[in-house]
Amino acid sequence: MDFDRFFQSQLQRLHDDGSYRVFADLERKQGLYPLATRHAANGSNDVTVWCSNDYLGMGQHPKVLAAMKAAIECCGAGSGGTRNISGTSHYHVALERELAELHGKDSALLFTSGYVANWATLGTLGARIPGLIIFSDASNHASMIEGIRYAGCAKAIWRHNDLRDLEAKLAAANPTSPKLIAFESVYSMDGDIAPIKEICDLADKYGAMTYLDEVHAVGVYGPRGGGIAEREGLMERLTVIEGTLAKAFGVMGGYIAASRQLCDFVRSFASGFIFTTSLPPSLAAGAIASIQHLKTNSSERVRHQESVRRIRVQLNRYGLPHLENPSHIVPFIVGDAAKCKWISDILLEDFHVYLQPINYPTVPKGTERLRITPNPTHSEADITHLVNALRSLWSNCALARGVA
Repeated sequence: MDFDRFFQSQLQRLHDDGSYRVFADLERKQGLYPLATRHAANGSNDVTVWCSNDYLGMGQHPKVLAAMKAAIECCGAGSGGTRNISGTSHYHVALERELAELHGKDSALLFTSGYVANWATLGTLGARIPGLIIFSDASNHASMIEGIRYAGCAKAIWRHNDLRDLEAKLAAANPTSPKLIAFESVYSMDGDIAPIKEICDLADKYGAMTYLDEVHAVGVYGPRGGGIAEREGLMERLTVIEGTLAKAFGVMGGYIAASRQLCDFVRSFASGFIFTTSLPPSLAAGAIASIQHLKTNSSERVRHQESVRRIRVQLNRYGLPHLENPSHIVPFIVGDAAKCKWISDILLEDFHVYLQPINYPTVPKGTERLRITPNPTHSEADITHLVNALRSLWSNCALARGVA
């Protein structure tokens, strides 16, 4: 078989339908976020980033940078290996205590990413709890889907945020089988929010554990940044809260917060934890500083929500099509992969705006979009420039206007 020819043919299909991914070569500018330097074949120029998951700009916060620099001076660059082989850095211990306290749990466990946290935890619970059935929301993260697939346990996929469908599937299951309901709080592509209380009510009724992915909510919601579950006073009702350090906390890594026994169970059996090099102490130190700041200071959250409100007002003013939702994620719907990429390319080249297209398989075909994520550092001038650029391109794009 001519493998390279096969690879090229598959890649050509992505080019043909407009869904081939191109990564922009960006260099973030410390202290000037959301500005970044874009490096291209024809030279370099500054661009304004509008699609970062660093929702609050904490990756640039002086407290975070100072903590990371101090940890490097103290401990060096890397962790030295897995926690089993090289030992646990004191920064790991401190960070897990900070996370457990944030979510009102007995314990927490660090992973190298949110993806690994989901994959390893769901995979371990599903594989190790005899007869477990996992009830998974149809719009769950790929990492959750892969973890459930890896577990090889029984599963039931329930329609997105559909409580009737979830209850029907719970009622139809063997009443003696252990059960786990896996879902997210803020769904990252449409920006809708799960009915957490009602899902917890069903879990209580059918004796199920709950597993809540809060990666797009931690830091951003709740009086101390504990996520939607904290905002709604529901943290104690959830068996496992999973989160990330790489979005609103501005650093890198993932975690779960749960009972001491559950965290120890995953620590002891999850290959994705046992055999993976641990986070460098500097990243753990930066995460601690970010979490501690956001626990006691809501100014970033307030300014963030104001940025979201202002851009929605301007998009609505000009009839530009975005999904209305109760979160900070603003999906600008295009509905065509090629046109979505065309708009993104022109925004970058002519308007110096970086807004990456979101295409299949991340979203269903026909719902291609630009995913706008305002942050506290976007100025009024930044917002006006983005909206005017979108207005200009939209008037030249063969698509109907109207708010979705």
